[in-house]
Amino acid sequence: MSRRPFQYLIAFSLLLIAWWRVGDAEVGCIERERGALLHFKQGVVYDNYGVLSSWGNGEDKKDCCRWTGVECDNHTGHVIMLDLSEHFLGGKIGPSLGELQHLKHLNLSKNVFKGILPPQLGNLSNLQSLDLGYNNRLMTCDNLDWLSGLPSLRQLDLSWVNLRKAIHWSKAINKMPFLTGLRLSYTQLPTISISHDNSSKSLVVLDLSGNGLTSSSIYPWLFNLFSTSSLVHLDLSYNSLNGSIPDAFQNMTTLAYLDLSFNQLEGEIPKMTFTNISCLVDWNLSGNQLHGSIPDTFANMFSLESLDLSRNQLEGEMPKSLRDLCNLRRLLLSYNNLTGLLEKDFLPCSNNTLETLDLSHNWFRGMSFPNLSGFSRLRELYIGFNQLNETLPESIRQLAELEVLDISSNSLQGIVSANHLFGLSKLWYLDLSFNSLTFNISLDQVPLFQAQFIRLASCKLGPRFPNWLHTQKQLAGLDISASGISDVIPNWLWNSIQCWGWLNVSNNHISGTLPNLTSYPPYLGMDMSSNCLDGTIPQSIFKNAIWLDLSKNTFSGSISLSCETTDQSSWGLSHLDLSSNQLSGELPQCWEQWKDLIVLNLANNNLSGKIKTSIGLLHHMQTLHLRNNNLTGALPSSLKNCRDLHLVDLGKNRLSGRLPSWIGGSLLDLIVLNIRSNEFNGRISLNLCRLRKIQMLDLSSNNLSGTIPKCLKNLVAMAQKESSIIAYDDFIFKESTTYSYVDNTMVQWKGKESEFRKNLRLIKSIDFSSNKLVGEIPIEVTDLVELVSLNLSRNNLIGSIPATIGKLKLLDFLDLSQNQLQGGIPDSISQIAGLSVLDLSNNTLSGKIPLGTQLQSFSASTYEGNSGLCGPPLLKRCPKDKDESREVSFNGPNGKTDDIRDDASDIWFYGNIVLGFIIGFWGVCGTLLLHNSWRYAYFKFLNKIKGCLYVTATISLNRLRRSFES
Repeated sequence: MSRRPFQYLIAFSLLLIAWWRVGDAEVGCIERERGALLHFKQGVVYDNYGVLSSWGNGEDKKDCCRWTGVECDNHTGHVIMLDLSEHFLGGKIGPSLGELQHLKHLNLSKNVFKGILPPQLGNLSNLQSLDLGYNNRLMTCDNLDWLSGLPSLRQLDLSWVNLRKAIHWSKAINKMPFLTGLRLSYTQLPTISISHDNSSKSLVVLDLSGNGLTSSSIYPWLFNLFSTSSLVHLDLSYNSLNGSIPDAFQNMTTLAYLDLSFNQLEGEIPKMTFTNISCLVDWNLSGNQLHGSIPDTFANMFSLESLDLSRNQLEGEMPKSLRDLCNLRRLLLSYNNLTGLLEKDFLPCSNNTLETLDLSHNWFRGMSFPNLSGFSRLRELYIGFNQLNETLPESIRQLAELEVLDISSNSLQGIVSANHLFGLSKLWYLDLSFNSLTFNISLDQVPLFQAQFIRLASCKLGPRFPNWLHTQKQLAGLDISASGISDVIPNWLWNSIQCWGWLNVSNNHISGTLPNLTSYPPYLGMDMSSNCLDGTIPQSIFKNAIWLDLSKNTFSGSISLSCETTDQSSWGLSHLDLSSNQLSGELPQCWEQWKDLIVLNLANNNLSGKIKTSIGLLHHMQTLHLRNNNLTGALPSSLKNCRDLHLVDLGKNRLSGRLPSWIGGSLLDLIVLNIRSNEFNGRISLNLCRLRKIQMLDLSSNNLSGTIPKCLKNLVAMAQKESSIIAYDDFIFKESTTYSYVDNTMVQWKGKESEFRKNLRLIKSIDFSSNKLVGEIPIEVTDLVELVSLNLSRNNLIGSIPATIGKLKLLDFLDLSQNQLQGGIPDSISQIAGLSVLDLSNNTLSGKIPLGTQLQSFSASTYEGNSGLCGPPLLKRCPKDKDESREVSFNGPNGKTDDIRDDASDIWFYGNIVLGFIIGFWGVCGTLLLHNSWRYAYFKFLNKIKGCLYVTATISLNRLRRSFES
C-alpha cells in the first residue's frame, strides 16, 4: 500500500506532461465559432482592401485563428479577440457574433457598419471590452438592456451609435459594477432619468460629448452618483450646458482631464472650485460665454499641462498666476478680449516646457515685440490679430524648435531679413500677413526650413518676385497677395505648383500669360485676381481646380474652350470668377462638367448669345453673376432647377421675353434678384411675392407693364430686422484650410451704382423704376417697414402717395418722380427722420409741403414739376398762408397801427445807435487828428501813466522779494 501514493504521483506527472505538450501544439479554432465568423462575413458588403480575404472555407483557410483580426486562446482554441477596427468595412453586424461566448475583446470601430445592433451581443458574458464607435453614425440601438449580460465589461465605446430611443441608458450603465471606461459621444442620448441605483464607482473615463445634454439633466446624475468615484477623464464638450460652472466639481479630486468646451456656460471662472483638483493636467473651457478676468488661483494648479480658455469673453490682463505653472505645455487664450502689455518674462516658469502658445484675436499691445527667446521648446506660436507694433526682433531666431509662426494682422513694421527667420530649420507654417513689414532678402540667401504654407499678404516683397521661394520644395499653399510685385510669374513656380493646394497672388501688378500646362494640380485653389494678366485662359486650368478667381485682369478669347476637357474634368470646381476681363463669344454648353459649382461670376465681359439650357444642371449653384454682357434671348426655364440660388444678377444685358413666373415659384431662397437694364416685358408675376427671403429686388429699366402687385407685403424679409449675408466657406483639404467668400453685387444707390459686399445685408430695397407700370402705389408696400430704399420713378403711376408712407421709418432713399401722382404729400412723410434722398418731382402733386426738418432741407428740385405744390423750400407761398397773413395783419390783437408803431420804434432805436457811434468816435479821434498840440499832450500823458505804473510795479516786486528772502 506504501507504493500506491507513488504510483498516483507518477500518473499525475504523466498527465501533466501530456497536457503541456497538447498546450504547446497549435490548437485549431472551434468549428462552431468558425461558422459564426463566416456568418458575420456574409453581412460585410464593403471590403475594398480585402481585409477578410483570409476568411473562407478553403483548405488553407480552415483555421480561423489565423484569420485577419482574429485571436484565439492557445490552449482551448476559443476565439478571445476580434479586432477589425479602421479597415473601412461596411455592412451589418449580424447576431452570429453572439455565439463567440469566450470572446473577451470586440473592436469594430472606425468602419461604416450600419443597421441595428443585435441584442445577441449580450450573450458574450466574458467580454471585457466592446468598441463599436465611430461608424459614421449609421448604427442604431433602441435599448441597452442587453448590457446586463456583460458582467465583466470594463471598457464600452458606442460613440456615434444612435441611442436616441434608449431612454433607460443610464440605468443600464449603473448596473455595470466593473466598468472603468464609458464613451458615448455623439449618440443623441435622451434625457437622463434620475435613478438611485448603485452606480459604477470604478468608472475612470466618462465621455458624453456631443449629445446636447443640458445642465438640469446631466448634473444631478453626474454629481449624485459619481461624487465618490475615481473619475480621471471627464468629457462633456459640445453639449448644451448653461449657467455658471457648478462648485460640485471640486469634489472630483481625482480628475486629470476635464473638457467642458463648446457649451453655453456663463459667468466668471470660479476662483476656488478647481483649486482642490490638484491632479488636473488638461482643462478645456473654450467655446463658452465666460467673462471676467482669469483668476489668480491658477497658481495652485501645479500639475496643469494644458489650459484652453479660447473663444470666450474674458478680459483684463494676463494674470501673474500663470507664471507659476511650471509644467504648462499648451496655453490657448485666443478669441477673447484680453488686453495689456506682453512683458518680457510673462511666463517665466514654463520657459522650458511650453510648446504651444496661442494669444491671437485679443487686444494685446506692445511698443516692442515680446521677447520669446526663453521658450526653448516652443513649437507653435500664434499672436495674430492683436495690436503689436514696432519691429520683429531678430531674437525670434532663437526659437530653434519653432514649427508654426503666426503673427498676422498686427501693426508690425520695419525690415525682415534672413537673420530673423531663415535659421528656423523646423518651420513649416509662416504667416506674417497684414502687417507693414518689408522683406530684404538677397538672391543668394536660402532659408533652412522647408515650409508647407507661407502667407505674406500685404507685406512688401516686390517689385521682383521673391527668389527665395524657389527653394521651398514642399509648398502646399502660398499667399503673397497685395505685396507690391510688378513682375512676371517665373517658370520655376509653375514647375513646382504640381503639389500645391492654394496659390494667391491677387492685387499685385503681375503681367504675362498663364501657361498651358499638361495638368494643373488636383484640388487647386487659385486667386490671381486684380493683376495685369492677359492672353487666353488655358483649358488645363479648369481640369482640377476647385476655387478659381481670375477676375479683374485682361484675359480675352472664349471660355467655351473649357468644354474640350474630359468628361470628369471639373467635377470639383465650386468657385469660378472670371469677371471684369475681355472674354468674348458665347457661354459654354457643357455646364454638366461643372456640376459642383456654387459661385459662378462671369460679369463685366463681352459675352454674347443665349444662356444655354444646360445651366439648369448646376443644382448646387447659389450665386450667379452675368451682369454687363451682351446676352440675349429669354431666361431658360431649366434655371428653375437651381433651387439653391441666393443671388441672381443679370443686369445690363439684352435679355428679353416675359419675366418668368417660376422665379417666385422655384427659387424660394433668393435674397438678391437684379435684372435691371434688360428688355423684359409683361406683367410682374404674383409668384414673385413668394420670395419671402428677398432683400434686394431690382426690376428697373425694362419694359414691364401692368400694376404693382399688392401681395408685395408677403416679402417678409423686408419687414423683419433679421438680415442675411451671402457668404460661403470652401475647405481646401490639401491645405486643411477654410476659405471664406462673401458675395457682392452692384446696387443703384442714390443715383449711382455702388458695389456692396459685407454691407449688402444692410440694403433692403425695391427698384421698379423706368418701366411702364400703371395704377396706384399699393398701400401694402408700406408694410415693408425695414425698407431702406424705394424707387418707383419713371413709370405711369397714378393716384396719391399712400398716407401711411411714414411707416417706412428706415427709408434713406425715396424716389417717386416722373409719374402722374396727384393729391397732397402725406403729413406722415415727415416722420421718416433718416431720409437723405427724396425726389417727388414731375408729378401733379398739390397742396402744402408738410413741415419737417428734413423736408425743408431738400432743394427745390425735389418738388419741381408739381405746379400745385407750395410752401418751403419752394418760393411759392400757399394761398392759405397769404390769407392767414392778411388776417393777422388787420384783425390781430395789435392791429395795423401797432405794427406801424413797432416798426417806427425799431427805426429810431437803430438810428440812435449809429448816431452815437459817429459822434463818440469822431469827437475824440477827429480832435486829436486836427490839433497837433492836443495830440502831443495826449500821448505824453499816456507815456507818463505807463512810466508810473512800471516804477510802482518794480518797487512792489523788489519789496516782496526781500520779504521772502528774510
